[in-house]
Amino acid sequence: MKTYTITKVSGAPDWEKIPALDIGEKYFDTPADMSAEAKIAYDSERIYVRLSTIESETRAVETDPLGSPCEDSCLEFFFCPMEGDNRYFNIEFNSNACIYCGFGSSVNNLVRLAADEDYKFAKTFSPNIDLRDNGWNIEYSIPFEFIRRFFPDFQVYGGKKIRANCYKCSDLTVPSNYMAWNPIVGEPFKFHRPECFGEMTFSN
Repeated sequence: MKTYTITKVSGAPDWEKIPALDIGEKYFDTPADMSAEAKIAYDSERIYVRLSTIESETRAVETDPLGSPCEDSCLEFFFCPMEGDNRYFNIEFNSNACIYCGFGSSVNNLVRLAADEDYKFAKTFSPNIDLRDNGWNIEYSIPFEFIRRFFPDFQVYGGKKIRANCYKCSDLTVPSNYMAWNPIVGEPFKFHRPECFGEMTFSN
């Protein structure tokens, strides 16, 4: 199991100072020259996430609040906020800021948050996307208040651990691509395996 330390910051992070984790486990026909990484930080109110990818072809079609960003070039962060609890959030964005936010303990009982909530996610997570000739980045934040709607006892402190994984995918590009930070094991292949998540620790 891979590990990562979530850096404590005061307000919005200086991403140049935040260590990166490599979303480097590649599956199926993912091109060898494709790469992706994540940087994660936190302060007293929220978790900050920065995901980036280098890819020669970026598909960006989905825009609808009920769209499927994973069909496009998509960057994803899955995390279990509470130790001993396999329920997780999966937050997925394409480069149009089309979002899928799900909650559950497996793909079989995953619930997509209600459609009216999708319209509020832009305010909740404040996504910011930077398009480049050879890929794109997304930065957003996850308020603790949002997490506590589902886990009222959620608290953050130095040394607290969560389980998480970061992904890059695209179902409908040619070739399709699938990448992960922590290795995915088991059949059938799917990202929705909390047992395959890595460990992240909040720094002091």
